[in-house]
Amino acid sequence: MLAPVDEVVSWGEMLDNLLECKTGQLVFEEFLRTEYSEENLLFWLACEEYKKTSHPTEMNAAAKRIYSEFVEVDAPRQINIDCATRAEIGERLPQPGPKCFDRAQRLIHTLMENDCYPRFLKSEIYQDLLEQVEQE
Repeated sequence: MLAPVDEVVSWGEMLDNLLECKTGQLVFEEFLRTEYSEENLLFWLACEEYKKTSHPTEMNAAAKRIYSEFVEVDAPRQINIDCATRAEIGERLPQPGPKCFDRAQRLIHTLMENDCYPRFLKSEIYQDLLEQVEQE
């Protein structure tokens, strides 16, 4: 599952480089799992998929699934967002639009960028992978 060296190096430059790459997502998720915080990435990815949904019935179902899995209080993978954002999503849920989760997704992106991502860059998982690809 090794990625090209320039790709792995680019993950260290900014979080978005990591998130745009399937392999990067998997490696980051593996790291987050060690910190018991993979729900942040899984929520962010679910929101990215949600934005690609255009059919109202599918959008409705996807919004309810994301809400029950990540947003509502005591959700199995509850994300750490403020109660105003949580309430705003709850209000939009009956008729969710493409931007239903935008505010929460931005909050989670910022949280990952400032919290998990710097630790990921210092982690054994990333450092070992970087070393591996640079030796090839």
